[in-house]
Formats: sequence, C-alpha cells, structure tokens
Amino acid sequence: MTPNNRANFGSKLGAILAAAGSAVGLGNIWRFPYETGEHGGAAFILVYIGCVLLFGVPIMIAEFSIGRRSRANTARAYQILAPSTPWRWVGRMGVLTGFLILGYYVVVSGWTLEFIMEAATNSFAGKSADEFIASFSQFTANPWRPIVWAVVFMLATHFIVVKGVEKGIEKSAKIMMPMLFILLLVLAGCAVALPNAGAGLEFLLKPDFSKVNGSVLLGAMGQAFFSLSIGMGCLCTYASYFKDDTNLPKTAFSVAVIDTSVAVLAGIIIFPAAFSVGIQPDMGPSLLFVTLPNVFQQAFGSLPWLAVILSVMFYILLALAALTSTISLHEVATAYLHEEFNLTRNKAAWIVTIGCTILGVFCSLSLGIGKEYTIAGLTLFDLFDFVTAKIMLPLGGFFIAIFTGWYLDKRIVWEEFSNRGTLKVGLYRLLIFLLKFIAPIGIAFIFINELGWL
Repeated sequence: MTPNNRANFGSKLGAILAAAGSAVGLGNIWRFPYETGEHGGAAFILVYIGCVLLFGVPIMIAEFSIGRRSRANTARAYQILAPSTPWRWVGRMGVLTGFLILGYYVVVSGWTLEFIMEAATNSFAGKSADEFIASFSQFTANPWRPIVWAVVFMLATHFIVVKGVEKGIEKSAKIMMPMLFILLLVLAGCAVALPNAGAGLEFLLKPDFSKVNGSVLLGAMGQAFFSLSIGMGCLCTYASYFKDDTNLPKTAFSVAVIDTSVAVLAGIIIFPAAFSVGIQPDMGPSLLFVTLPNVFQQAFGSLPWLAVILSVMFYILLALAALTSTISLHEVATAYLHEEFNLTRNKAAWIVTIGCTILGVFCSLSLGIGKEYTIAGLTLFDLFDFVTAKIMLPLGGFFIAIFTGWYLDKRIVWEEFSNRGTLKVGLYRLLIFLLKFIAPIGIAFIFINELGWL
C-alpha cells in the first residue's frame, strides 16, 4: 500500500474524535479519580495539567509527525524515516505493546458488560459493602462468565475495525464520543445534586498545595503519560490516516483537552457521590466495580428506579470509553499485519482478534482457577499489566522523544509542525527543547519510579 492510496479520515473533526477516543479509556474514569483521591484533590489536577502540557502534548505531536510523515503503520514508520537503523525496533515494540495491552484490557472491558446487565436487572439492590466485594470476587474468579463478556467485547471491536478507517473507526468515534460526553454531563448533574455533594466538589476543585510532593509529581506525570495513549502505537497509526491539512499541534491540544475534560467530569461524578454517602475517594482499584455500585445504591436508594437508570448509564459510559480504546489498540496490530504481510484487512483483523482473545482467555483464567500459576510472583494478567504499563510504555515514549528531538531531520519536524510552512505556528523551538531535554528526563523519572527504584 502506498501513501497515495492509503485510507484517510474523512474530516478534521473525525480525526480529532478518533485520536481522542484512543486516549479516553477506563483510565480516565477510574485511574484519574483514584489518583486524584490518593494525592489530595485539586492540587494533583493542576500538577497533572502541567505535565500534560510539558510532556504529553509534545510527545503526542512527535507521534503525530512520525505517523503522518511516513504514511505507514507504526512499525514501518521508523523504517521509512530512519532506514537501516535500529530505530525500527521502536515501532515494532509499539505494535507488540498495543497487542499485549489489548489482550488483558479486553478482559476488564468485558467486565463493564457484566455490570451493565447487573445494573439493568437491579442486582445491586440490597447488597452490603461486603456483599459487593464478595460478588465481584466470585465473578472475576468464574471460569467462563468473564471470558464470554471479553469475547463479546472483542467481537464488537473487530467488526468496527474491519469496516475500515472512515466507515468504521471514524464513524464509530463520531457516534460514541458525543454519547460519552452526554452521559458524563447527565451523571455529573445528578451527582452534584446529592446531599453533601459540595464537600466532594471542594475536594476536587480546591487545591491543597501542602500535599504536593515528589510522589504527587511523579504520579501526575505517570497519569498524563498513560492517559494520552503515548508509546503504544495508537497515535502514530491514527496520524498516518490524517490528511495533509490536519493541524497537528491543534489536534494534539484538542485531544489533551478532551481527555482531561473526561477525567475531570468523571471526578465530578465520583467525588460528590462518594462524599454524599461517606465513602472515601481513595479506595483504589476497587473504586470502579465494588465501591461505585454501593454508592449508587446508597445515594439513590430512596428512588430505586433512578438508581437502576444511573447505574446502567454509568456502566454504558465505561463500556463506551473502553471500546474507543480497544478499537485503537486493535487497529495498531491490524494495520501492521495488513501492510507488512500483504493480508486483506479482514484477514489481518481476524488474526488480531483471535490472538488477543486467546491472550484474554488466559489472562481471565489467571484471576481465578489459574491464579496459582505465577511468573515472578505475578499472575498472567498482572504480568501483562506490569510489563506494558511500567516498562514498554515509558520506554516507547522515551524513544519517541529522543528520536524526534535528536535524530529526526528538523526540517521534517518543522514541515509537519507547520504543514509545510502553511500554518503560522509559534513555540516550535520550545517543542524541540521539551522533546530533547524535559520529556526524556521526566519519562526517565517515571520509569524509575514505576519500577520502585525511587
């Protein structure tokens, strides 16, 4: 496939929404509120926004530049821009990272479908906090139910990807992203109307800088890095479908604004609701699937029909956020197989779907009947999470910054940044400075911290 007949997004809005959909995922609605709760509320948000501007946006522009300039999948992109050099392994690592993440991410994504069904059938009603914990543990340990939902979720992802860039990925983004925002706004409105919601809003929006320390800074940098889907090949692959007149800096900034807005709106849903029923906002990973069902029941228990409706809406919101991410992860590997091995798009997509489904089955089983089989003390699910999130993603982002800031011809970077001089854009020198020095140093600290060496 040549750049001349390569598929493109049909509109600038479609390109922005697709890239934003790649960035927006379960991490925005679970991990961001959880990190905010652990690190003192609004002060963390301000530090996070600073990290997005200093690290996230520059590296996103770099990925966009690599993808659009090469007009190729993320593996071939580096071969085109740096032929006969070891840089090609950065692109290949991106493909592998996306594939591995999809293998276990689809398991968690499938959980959202289970909870939609439980919410719709009012299965949350009358349960105590301990019963929610026991119910969730029984579900994840079940040898077949989580697998069934993971397969359903993977097939939904497959049938969108196989339709192609414009009719599949872009069209789905134009439908799902507005739906996601509508659900966020409705749920946020209900949450702030709860008794004692003001305490939750104050926690979220009133900064307490006395709690800002090195741990908060590193946590915010890590959240900014992972939330924006940097280093897993998604942004590079999507950028290869951008048209020549797509404004890369504006698109990157728009994606960052949408991504951050979703995370903050999720906080506006979770914190007022949690404070209203006296639940702490730093409950950790259990917040999404254990604490929140309890919150909905306590907050709206006097109106059972409203509790059912809002619970269903919330887990549909999670499913949409997860689906926009699984689509982009699937596309990274599909585009690679399609272009590098001259497979039809349909065949390439089926290979990815079957391969990731097999990984998903083993990851799901490792949380139940296979949990005694560990590698370095980690179940297969936890191992994939650790290797991708704490090793492969930071390394990918680090090398993207180094490649664009130090290796890539600055004429190419300028031409992509300014659309070959047709855009009046400032801050180019600042971008190069951030990519050369600030981003690599920041990512190095994230990497060291995530491995527990700080």
